[in-house]
Amino acid sequence: MTEGGGARMRIYETMFIVKPDIAEEERENIAKGVVEFLSEKLGAQVDKVDRLGLKKTAYPLRKYNEADYTVVYFRCTGENLTELEKYFKVRPEFLRWQTFRRVDLEKKEKKQVKKEEVQENPEKVEE
Repeated sequence: MTEGGGARMRIYETMFIVKPDIAEEERENIAKGVVEFLSEKLGAQVDKVDRLGLKKTAYPLRKYNEADYTVVYFRCTGENLTELEKYFKVRPEFLRWQTFRRVDLEKKEKKQVKKEEVQENPEKVEE
């Protein structure tokens, strides 16, 4: 699964928490902005966006006891992930963020592909 002979696409998850005192529509636009940044600037393929909305935080973040949570699952080579980190750092509306590779999802997907190959070509298994 390589793109144009380049590095292999990996699955990542990024969760970000936005200040709750920003209007709902603006928080939605902030989430869309992250998705656009991922696809346009990093060349990522966004698989899923989970807008969890306002949730109580486990502990106060700055002065806030609740915040707006969003989780984005995406695929990219991982080469420019530092750009995503910079994107979050320079914008004051983000309280916290974290991005990590989802090796578990990669393994699950690999197993599924193998299973489908076996179902499509059962004669290979019989050999």
